Amino acid sequence: MRVVTQGQFFERPTIIPVGDCVLDGLSTSGDARPPLLIVPPPPERGSMDHPLLAELAWAASRASFPTLRFNFRGVGASQGERGDESQRRADAEAALRLLEENTGVASAAAASFGASAPTIVALQQLHPGIAGLCFISPAALELAELARVGTPLLAVIGEKDASVPQAALAAAIREAGGQMEIIPGADANFQSKLPNVGRSVVRWLSRLRPG
Repeated sequence: MRVVTQGQFFERPTIIPVGDCVLDGLSTSGDARPPLLIVPPPPERGSMDHPLLAELAWAASRASFPTLRFNFRGVGASQGERGDESQRRADAEAALRLLEENTGVASAAAASFGASAPTIVALQQLHPGIAGLCFISPAALELAELARVGTPLLAVIGEKDASVPQAALAAAIREAGGQMEIIPGADANFQSKLPNVGRSVVRWLSRLRPG
C-alpha cells in the first residue's frame, strides 16, 4: 500500500540494466499515456536529483503520467565509468526500453534538461516512434536537426536564460511544427517558477495522449 501525504508522490527505486552495469533510477506509475522518460544533464553538469527533474516527475505523476528518471553511468548509485555522448545515448535507450516495457506501451515521450538535448534527438533517430521530445533549457543542440525529427516538440526556457539563442530556437521549433514556451522571470536553472515548467510539460503530454 502506498502511503503518501498531501503534496507528496510515490517514486519507486528502479534498476536499469545496460551492458554489464545497472543504472540508478526512480519511477512512478499512472494510467495516462504517454509515459515520460526524464533524461538528466550530462554527468559534469548534474544528476537526476536536480530540483527541476524532481518537479517534472511530480507534475507528471500528479496528472497520472508514468515517469522514469535516472542517472547516467558513474553518477550517484549508477555503476560504471562516466563516458561520452554515445554511452549516454545507450544509457537513455536502456531507460526508454525499460519504461516502455514496464508501462506496456510502444511509444513514450522524452524530456531533457540542458546539454542532454542532443541525447534525446539521437534517441528519437534510433526510435522514430517516440511520442514527443521536450527540451528544457536546451544546450549543445543543433537547431538544423530539428526539422528532421518528425515528432511533436516542446522547448521550455526561462526568460532570463541568456545562454539560449531564443529567437533562433523559436524559429527552428516553429519550423519543425513544435512550440516554445518562455517562463517569465526564470533563469536557466529555474531557481524560481519551477511549477510553471511542470505545468507546461503536463499540458504538452496531454496533447500527446492517443484518442
